[in-house]
Amino acid sequence: MRVNALDHVNIFTEDMAGTTRFYADLLDLDVRNGPPPSKPEHVQWVYDLENRPIFHINAKGAPQAFQRDCPPGATGPIHHVALNCSGKAEVIARLKSRGAEFSVQTIASIGLTQIFTHDPNGVLLELNFFGD
Repeated sequence: MRVNALDHVNIFTEDMAGTTRFYADLLDLDVRNGPPPSKPEHVQWVYDLENRPIFHINAKGAPQAFQRDCPPGATGPIHHVALNCSGKAEVIARLKSRGAEFSVQTIASIGLTQIFTHDPNGVLLELNFFGD
């Protein structure tokens, strides 16, 4: 057995529209309905350009077997989600146009620029740009 890759991040939200719009607009991802029997108002999946559903967005309080009390912003022991990205200047422009808070850190020794920002639920995102 081996782990091939991180499959997805599951996020519970009280603001489905705002959360899905955040990921679609900021990261240029595609929002689609979750698979049946889930309902679109309860589950949305957010896909990358390789057609992988990397974020599963769930409406807090939706009638699902896996639903649990998870208030927005409470990420428990998980500190952040890191994404390998490209298009650093475009992401910075998008963050600035939204008036979003973010910070930038450069690790020159490995050619990495990191942008840190929060989604509407308080989930910390680390957007990594290598050589970009």
